[in-house]
Order: sequence, then C-alpha cells, then structure tokens
Amino acid sequence: MKCVSDAGLVVLTAFISPYREDRAYVKSKLEDDYIEIYVKCSVEECERRDPKGLYKKARAGIIKNYTGVSAPYEEPENPDLVIDTEVMEVEEAVEKVLEFLRGKGGMLEV
Repeated sequence: MKCVSDAGLVVLTAFISPYREDRAYVKSKLEDDYIEIYVKCSVEECERRDPKGLYKKARAGIIKNYTGVSAPYEEPENPDLVIDTEVMEVEEAVEKVLEFLRGKGGMLEV
C-alpha cells in the first residue's frame, strides 16, 4: 500500500470496513497518507436504496453477518471528512471530496 503513495499517486478506495480496529490498523501502516472519508447513510436509507434486495435477504436470515443488520458497524469516531448522503446530492459530495483533497497540500491537481 505504502509504495503507491510513496510514488506520489493518490489512491482512492471504497471499503465497507465496519470495525474501527481494522481502520486504525490500515491508518497505522499508511500514517500521514491515510485519509478517512466517512460516506454516511443510515441503515434505513441503505435498505430503501438497495437495488439487489440484499438487506431484505439479510433481514430474512438468508445472508448472515450482514453489516448494519446482523453484524455491527462502528461509525468512525474522527473521520477527516463526512459526506452525509441523506442530505447531500452526488455533485455536492464529489465537490466536497475534491475540495478537501485540493486543500491537503496540493494532493490533487484538478
């Protein structure tokens, strides 16, 4: 992971990482190259938006250990940026992320 950031590249990844301990581990490996952006959405809204019916299957017990239903999700305690998708349109969210990255010492030249 670190070799990519050492090469001067910005890497964006999207993970469902439900445990603070796991996120802290990754942060410890990347140190200052780690930025946590919390894309916030309630379980109820995720269920409403669910095009594949996965939440319905999880509630019916067909899918076990489903994050937010039968397995926990630990919200980040101190993310670098919060994008609340229930109050923010996609375009606004994208602009907030880009603005944040631009403000991180020229991390992004767009």
